Amino acid sequence: MSAVASFPPPLIPLPALDQALRTRGYAVLGADDVAALAGVPLAALQALGPGWDDLPADAYLKDGGRYRYRRHGSFVVEAGQLRPVPHRAHWQPREYNALHGGMQRWFAPLDPATVAAPGFAPLVLGLAAACDRQRPAVLRWHVEVHQFRIDTSGGIGRPTPEGAHRDGVDFVAVLLVARHAIRGGETRVFAADGPDGQRFTLAEPWSLLLLDDARVIHESTPIQPEAVAGGHRDTLVLTFRSAGFLGDDDYNCNQSHPAA
Repeated sequence: MSAVASFPPPLIPLPALDQALRTRGYAVLGADDVAALAGVPLAALQALGPGWDDLPADAYLKDGGRYRYRRHGSFVVEAGQLRPVPHRAHWQPREYNALHGGMQRWFAPLDPATVAAPGFAPLVLGLAAACDRQRPAVLRWHVEVHQFRIDTSGGIGRPTPEGAHRDGVDFVAVLLVARHAIRGGETRVFAADGPDGQRFTLAEPWSLLLLDDARVIHESTPIQPEAVAGGHRDTLVLTFRSAGFLGDDDYNCNQSHPAA
């Protein structure tokens, strides 16, 4: 079991999701409601969990750390259909990621077995439908999917080494997949144009934080191991952007990488 801080997440029922996003700019759902949003049994989401056990190391960490492992994939959602696009670099401008912005980062692609799993496409499409209800004029979502493992076998792990940030997209979905033998990992959400903020710890596997990226800033605090052997925190992060993939106008990020 992992230690969890005394700030429980502000869970809301699924029918309140749309209004919460409109009024607060973010919403937190429990696992059962996430499964309902996706229209699948919770077991279909839980079955995705083993896909986090073979993530390659993130070779781009500028803080010198060796604590982050990840995979990345890109998709388009249009007319209720999910379509993968050729493997591409992940790119963010420096104004949104001061630590790693301006870099083409070629991460290992998602495992085809993960993408083909029964829970994957319904989850992405369920989240896209929630974004549709906030932006009904949008016809196409450009979706980036990130699998993260933050590992503490070497000490402190940092889920967001860039600090409190926005991602430069329309919506961000952060799903907790697992917490194992760690302390910390508190989620913090702040209004982008005011003093309001909230702190809490996602502890239930497949609980969700959904953010309107223009309206709130977010971060997760560092984690530390509970035991000598270390522990980890696994998350699935999806970003939804209507105006193409970040970087398409600045770099040729959608060409095939030689090692992909």
